Amino acid sequence: MKIIVAGALEECVHVAGLMKFLRLAKMTGWKTVFLGPAVSSDEILKTALREKAEMVCISYRLTPETGEKLLKEFVEKAADLHSKGVRFAFGGTPPIANRAKALGFFERIFEGGESEESILAYLKGVPDSSPVENNFPQNAIERIQRKTPYPIIRHHFGLPTVKSTIEGIKMIAESGVLDIVSLGTDQDAQEYFFKPDKQDPRRKGAGGVPVRSAEDYRALYAATRRGNFPMMRTYSGTDDFIRLAEMYKDAIKIAWGAIPIFWFNKMDGRGPWDLEPSITEHLKLIRWYSNHDIPVEINEPHHWGLRDAPDVISVTAAYLSAYIARDCGVQNYIAQLMFNTPSTISVPMDIAKMLAILEMIEPLTRPDFHIWRQTRTGLMSYPLNPEAARSHLAVSIYQQMALRPHIIHVVGHTEAQSAAEAKDVIEACTMAERAIEDALYGQPDMTKDPVIQKRKKELISESKVTLGAILSLSAPGTKNPLSDPETLAKAITIGILDAPHLKNNLFAKGKIETVTDERGACISADSTMKKPISEMDRIDKLEYFTR
Repeated sequence: MKIIVAGALEECVHVAGLMKFLRLAKMTGWKTVFLGPAVSSDEILKTALREKAEMVCISYRLTPETGEKLLKEFVEKAADLHSKGVRFAFGGTPPIANRAKALGFFERIFEGGESEESILAYLKGVPDSSPVENNFPQNAIERIQRKTPYPIIRHHFGLPTVKSTIEGIKMIAESGVLDIVSLGTDQDAQEYFFKPDKQDPRRKGAGGVPVRSAEDYRALYAATRRGNFPMMRTYSGTDDFIRLAEMYKDAIKIAWGAIPIFWFNKMDGRGPWDLEPSITEHLKLIRWYSNHDIPVEINEPHHWGLRDAPDVISVTAAYLSAYIARDCGVQNYIAQLMFNTPSTISVPMDIAKMLAILEMIEPLTRPDFHIWRQTRTGLMSYPLNPEAARSHLAVSIYQQMALRPHIIHVVGHTEAQSAAEAKDVIEACTMAERAIEDALYGQPDMTKDPVIQKRKKELISESKVTLGAILSLSAPGTKNPLSDPETLAKAITIGILDAPHLKNNLFAKGKIETVTDERGACISADSTMKKPISEMDRIDKLEYFTR
């Protein structure tokens, strides 16, 4: 085990920075020897020699002029160990840090403003985060593994013009706060990219950047080639799915594909396909990404929650998503977990729902199917008040850290007002980073709460009823009913999968009623919306099963 010896030099008694550094060192596998405050140069170096230390870290936070003299003396005495390959790091206030830099002796100098993520990277031996692309993995899974225990950060970004979006991406990349630029494009880019004759100039730039050519995508991607070289991903589109995917792979080196099962078609008015054919096309697209070894996120569960479906349907949709991904050959599956959805859900019930999802899908893992957890704040949960929105962002991210996510999709605090500008993205990610650090520092394990555990078990039990009902719909001889487009479409049309907001829908029943109970859980209710109803009773009352 590698050993670090650390202490505050001579008369300096300030050790908070050293303690933080050593805590992070332990997290990355170092053995630490802390000598305490006010330690002489001779004692530090004697201990380093005795312990066969690979690194010595000293700090000094008093008068810069005095500190400079002490550091020069220390450097002279440490020259022999330095020549033998022992590494030396220093921490202090900015004025004395500048003087330490001038000595040209210390491998790394810390001034106190560094993020825990950058300190961890140093302790892991990751190359210095200078603006060189090779220092930043351009594979999503490698980037996750490089940053652990920190999650990688994703944020949507797309302004009404390509030019302004390019300039914004440059600013975001230079800030180094974001790992994945999630490019938001307008509706014509998603539906009519290859059909310019159908594009409507009046809605150009509405809802995202109006990308109209592969060259536009390449220019947007080129803007990321600076700072911390963030990766890029974008919407899968609502038509010409595989043609778009091929272009994304070539033009923006897409980090992962995000694909729905039931949505982005005539059912939600966002695409030209009928329900069952769109499911078929989405499964083909998932297989395409799988065949090209690109991770896949199936952004399905929260679409139900956003439409006030009961929590059990969100859990069921999450299981279907993971099952379908595995059945389509996906090797790296990104499970998206949108918190605060519906916005009336309480914190304990929210965590319980996510734990139920994770426990349901975990048995699907195998050597060629890995699950990566991605969390995000609820789209509809932000208050209009900007100060309250900032608070909500931080609290939500802290809550999400209970699941130790691999990816956090930061939803900017400005979303209730307007699409995020570059400065908003940077501010939101900076707030998120602090909430993440606070959680990693020693967050209590909220998942052990008995109320949460009870609700988790309840949701798993209910979800198995829903899945059983879907399985019962399959035609004889169907190989995999849970990934069969006909069976899945039927689960919608007869009302097993349903949500209150789907009233008068082309395909769904929209007859289900839901309420938020006294626990803060979103549950099914009878037609009076006063009495809770179990999944068994709800499904048994569907016309399909009563006729």
